[in-house]
Amino acid sequence: MLFNSFEFLLFFPIVTVLFYLLPHKYRWVHLLAASCIFYMFFIPQYILILFVTIIIDYIAGIWIEKTRPERKKAYLVISIVSTCLVLFIFKYFDFFNHNMVLLSHKFGFYYPERVVNFILPIGLSFHTFQSLSYVIEVYRGNQKAEKHFGIYSLYVMFYPQLVTGPIERPQNLLVQLREEKKFDYSNIARGLRLILFGLFIKMVVADNIAVYVDQIYANPSGYNTFSILKGLFLYSFQIYCDFFGYSTIAVGCARVMGYNLMDNFKTPYLSKSIGEFWQRWHISLSTWFRDYVYFSLGGNKVKIQRWMINILIVFIVSGLWHGANWTFILWGLAHGLVYISENIFNRLFKIREIKNEALQSVWNIFKIIKTFVIVSFIWVLFRASDLQQVKTIFKSIIHNLNTVDNFTVEPKAWLFLGLFIIIDIVLFNTRFDFWCTKRASIVRWSLYTSMIFLIIVFSSVENFPFIYFQF
Repeated sequence: MLFNSFEFLLFFPIVTVLFYLLPHKYRWVHLLAASCIFYMFFIPQYILILFVTIIIDYIAGIWIEKTRPERKKAYLVISIVSTCLVLFIFKYFDFFNHNMVLLSHKFGFYYPERVVNFILPIGLSFHTFQSLSYVIEVYRGNQKAEKHFGIYSLYVMFYPQLVTGPIERPQNLLVQLREEKKFDYSNIARGLRLILFGLFIKMVVADNIAVYVDQIYANPSGYNTFSILKGLFLYSFQIYCDFFGYSTIAVGCARVMGYNLMDNFKTPYLSKSIGEFWQRWHISLSTWFRDYVYFSLGGNKVKIQRWMINILIVFIVSGLWHGANWTFILWGLAHGLVYISENIFNRLFKIREIKNEALQSVWNIFKIIKTFVIVSFIWVLFRASDLQQVKTIFKSIIHNLNTVDNFTVEPKAWLFLGLFIIIDIVLFNTRFDFWCTKRASIVRWSLYTSMIFLIIVFSSVENFPFIYFQF
């Protein structure tokens, strides 16, 4: 079920009203049933796969807590391997199999070709990581094992963030699922604001941009350098508005019922470095890799050579998490190399803070633009269907300088994008619902009415699915 679908327009108010009508002790049953229905709108039978990972990690959590210290790690490893095996079979087996076949042809060894062609379960990477975070936190002693199977299942399956995050930690969400939530007008108002804002940036901004991005990527050799660059930069905003929109709706849906989910974005395109970008982009994933992979490898408490290897491992695995394709692996590698380069540069050339405020502002703007351009070029690896398309795009940028610009973007798309950029700058280090509470009633309602009008009138004719649904 998509957040921007007619089905969800019916689903959301029914689930929310019943949530508040039911006594507290029955709400977990209601939310778990609603989450199952929400998930089964995609491929119903795949909910069994989800329950397999839930059962594995539920049992593992209890065993880890109850067993002797010397055996805890064994149960943790069993849990991680079992859960990741499910992920591997459905997401990575065909990729692994295809590359093994290519290697066997190249080096002349026998490898039996197996064609499986599984359809990837929606949100598999997201709820796998959420489930793993629980087991790891229990192992580390930061979280008590959840004995109630239904509550734990709801922690993994909570419908607002089930298929595209944010990837929650048990210390935040699991605790809240046991709390009795009272009817609170301010929570409902704040949640509805976030839902409206999320729908606006998805349906009005992201989807109107997507039309033009798809044209460029469908035939990159047919456009000149300037046209392709427009497409590249437009995609940066498309994926941001698309994913930010989903995350905002998810946070809003949870907030209406009194639950607080973590923020996934903090104006990432105002970052002055790649390091800062990853502190502001897909925060639930970047902090997951930081806490469970980077720190486990030694973090920055190692020699510089080892630190660089740690960074590359984290970014490459992050790329692989997104998809079973060499383009995603190279996307992660590119971010890792830029991150390392920036850190080495800063160590070698310690640039002092400029005392003149005007010059410092100019320098900060330059760094923001520089970071945005780098991120936009690396996004090519993320958006391209394969390495051949990546090659074609960069080749066209270099060689199609003198051809006629035959790529036109309608003024309304630029207008909506410009409006969003202004809003994003205004919301720097704050959130839409918090910003609204500080404004006069006439300002708030004028804004709500305008957004609803724009969604109804200018939402794209084509229904684009959320980009991160594929992960």
